[in-house]
Amino acid sequence: MRWRAAGAASVGTAEIDGRKVVLVKPMTFMNVSGDAVAPLFRKLADGPEDLLVLHDDLDLPFGAVRLKRGGGTGGHNGLRSLKERLGTAGFLRIRVGIGRPPAGIDPADYVLDPPGPGLRGAFEAAVAAAGEAFADIAGLGFDKAMTRWNAKSRGEDQHGTAPPGSPGGNILLAPGASSGGSISRKEARSQDDTEEV
Repeated sequence: MRWRAAGAASVGTAEIDGRKVVLVKPMTFMNVSGDAVAPLFRKLADGPEDLLVLHDDLDLPFGAVRLKRGGGTGGHNGLRSLKERLGTAGFLRIRVGIGRPPAGIDPADYVLDPPGPGLRGAFEAAVAAAGEAFADIAGLGFDKAMTRWNAKSRGEDQHGTAPPGSPGGNILLAPGASSGGSISRKEARSQDDTEEV
């Protein structure tokens, strides 16, 4: 796929199961990713359900992939920026669990550190699973894909098959299903929106 610049984002197009999709990588800091997404959203989308955001989630076990329709921002600055710039939080989400940091580690530092050596492969597998979830959304529709992936993730949690520990890693945000964006440690520490995700 060829990427092109579009304002404060990098944009690519693809076809999945006969459906054209636009992939967007915000090239801004994470806490202002809404600035990169909003102009494209207004140009290409009919409503919030036309936007799918891939992001990390501290409140999910490491490696879990779950889908969600709308909701709060849970203190995630990228989601908060999207909500503010779009005027809604009703967009669709693919959530990739990174777990909570160990005791004594600042969550802002935790999300910015790369996964430990023993967890890198598992982290990459979780990102690949998120890509599979995106393909299922395109092929099955969001509700059917959500039922499938959320049931699968809960089963892994209960049977202890999800990778243990926590990877750290960069925050992933990509309306359309690609990773991108960046965040500073100061931005990661902002916790002024604590709605439940």
